[in-house]
Amino acid sequence: MRYSIVAASSLFAAIASAKNCQDLTIPVDVSARNGVFNLATPANNIDVTNFILNLSQQGANYTQEVLRKYATVSGNYNIAATYCEPDNGPSEHVQVLTHGIGFDRAYWDLPFHKGNYSYVNDAVAAGYSTFAWDRLGIAESEHGDPLSEIQALLEVDALRALTVALRAGDVEGISSGFDVVTHVGHSFGSQHTYALTAMYPDISDGITLTGFSQNGSFAGFFLIGGNFIQANTVAALSEYPDGYFAAGDKSAAHTNFFAPGQFDPAILKYAFKNGQPVTVGELLTFGGETGSVNNFAGPVHIVTGERDVPYCGGNCLAPPTGLPNIPSSSETFFPNAEDFTVTIIADAGHGLNLEYSHPTTYSSIIDYLAQHGLGPN
Repeated sequence: MRYSIVAASSLFAAIASAKNCQDLTIPVDVSARNGVFNLATPANNIDVTNFILNLSQQGANYTQEVLRKYATVSGNYNIAATYCEPDNGPSEHVQVLTHGIGFDRAYWDLPFHKGNYSYVNDAVAAGYSTFAWDRLGIAESEHGDPLSEIQALLEVDALRALTVALRAGDVEGISSGFDVVTHVGHSFGSQHTYALTAMYPDISDGITLTGFSQNGSFAGFFLIGGNFIQANTVAALSEYPDGYFAAGDKSAAHTNFFAPGQFDPAILKYAFKNGQPVTVGELLTFGGETGSVNNFAGPVHIVTGERDVPYCGGNCLAPPTGLPNIPSSSETFFPNAEDFTVTIIADAGHGLNLEYSHPTTYSSIIDYLAQHGLGPN
């Protein structure tokens, strides 16, 4: 295993990027073994808080307590995505970008500070095509029942279907397939990437898991810190049914995503104003995505902020004895990986793309892929 702590550069200029982008709506057939829970969908904010208190209780496993059985959920869903390529045409290399809880696909191409925070800009400037999608059930992708339908593994199957179609050149609106497909996730999107490659080890050529570890003991910090409320009580999210939850105030977004002194206050305001919800079904099932050994044989790169709250409890450098950091414990879950590297972004929090250190995060991701033969020539 290789491990490094990378300090943020003081340089703040974005790479100039000439890119062509298009928004797409892609129908996918998906199927997953979903949990059937003996639980009523929370109907008001008191129900939401009671659910969060039950789910976050130390020493308990609320998901297991309310799980009754499993049932196969299948369907055809429309997925919203944005595809970008260099001005001179599509690359042979595409990065599939999966956002986490609280965001949509704009996490990867933030329209803040004149595009300075855009990961897509940097990736396209390096010669990649990018494919960022809204997770199934979220934002402009098709919504569904928040308890029985929009759960972790159904979303993972959507990621599988999209990946297969991209590689084969079967996505309408994209002119070609791709020889090299890599996956970059953030937070819950990293968990989806992990689960995808655990289930289908040959589906990706390389994975980058940002805002990630496999230590689940800090999930309660995120749940309590989020001060969750019914999303439909927020004007911008009023179309969602009960059972979709949103951050209750700006301090909730601050607690879960931003490290002290590492962000522009204006981007905190932006993140809260444009925040996206999470479903009760996602919260009940997100703990089961990363528990199995992953036989993926390509390179694995974990990039996590030193002050990450949900995956490190606010200090990734306070690991169990014998480990250099908390995310490095994942190495034992990747016995066949060509390479396993952890990069800790010094002083950064969970929302890596929104902090002052984002140029360091982006160069770490792109440089790693290039160093392992997964970058454009």
